[in-house]
Amino acid sequence: MSLAPQEMARLSVAPMMDWTDRHCRAFHRVLTHRTLLYTEMVTAAALIRGRATHLLDFDPAEHPVALQLGGSDPGELAEATALGVERGYDEINLNVGCPSDRVQSGFFGAVLMERPALVAACLAAMVRASGGVTVTMKCRLGVDDHEPAVVLPDLLSRMADSGVGQVIVHARKAWLQGLSPKENRVVPPLDYPLVHAMKARFPDLAIAVNGGIASLDAAQAHLRHVDGVMIGRAAYHDPASVLLRADSRVHGAEDPCPDRVTAALRMVPYIEAHLADGGKLGQVTRHMLGLFAGCPGARGWRRTLSEGAARPGAGVEVLHAALEQVSAAAA
Repeated sequence: MSLAPQEMARLSVAPMMDWTDRHCRAFHRVLTHRTLLYTEMVTAAALIRGRATHLLDFDPAEHPVALQLGGSDPGELAEATALGVERGYDEINLNVGCPSDRVQSGFFGAVLMERPALVAACLAAMVRASGGVTVTMKCRLGVDDHEPAVVLPDLLSRMADSGVGQVIVHARKAWLQGLSPKENRVVPPLDYPLVHAMKARFPDLAIAVNGGIASLDAAQAHLRHVDGVMIGRAAYHDPASVLLRADSRVHGAEDPCPDRVTAALRMVPYIEAHLADGGKLGQVTRHMLGLFAGCPGARGWRRTLSEGAARPGAGVEVLHAALEQVSAAAA
């Protein structure tokens, strides 16, 4: 299935560099059919100047899937948006929230919150190039010494004027100096009430909240105040707890997979196809290490899968051996 244009996903998995690649998304799609999945951030410069259009590759089975772009040049972002639309993405998202030094040096991500007029110009260019496909923004509450209650509504107002009606807000400020990207995910305090207040202040905008949300219970609590919830690392490290019952609990639909063992077995054809195409087992199974988090046999599953996938010529027999560790622990 795909999202209808301008329909906000009630639940999504955050874009995460080095994690949410196409193999991760294929695995997550086994667990949930309705949750919106994101690419890693792809820079507009890589697509337009570097011609690295292979970064846009995805399987139609991944729908609904969103492309997150990084950049600050409206023209390049418009061209990159058009490429994403041509490839069939359900949504094109602009990253206005990443605090890493590498992103800052390229003048995009969270540093753009210091230039709200430029953000609006970028978004307007993306909308013009989108052909009606949904364009969204992901941002922080503010950066450095910003007063979030002042800068965030200003940014959202400019976003709305640009023609964009959806935003995902990471409910923390970003500190561009003095904190690492990892520290920026946990040190700045969360301010969920401010995000909830933005929905009350801008009722015509679709607003999703992100940051520190680790369970479906927490997601459902937020959905009483906002339109959507984005979950990041919890969905990666404990995917079954977050995604296996997401379709029924969040979307009111039938869950596509009954249990964790079935999810692992349903990845076998995908893995076999990847290996036949010259890929390596670990490129897929590294995203599956958390499947049995908190269950008997989880340690044996992780050890067998990670050690076995590292061996030359490793195939699906490693996955079956890892499942035997789970079965033995549960007996």
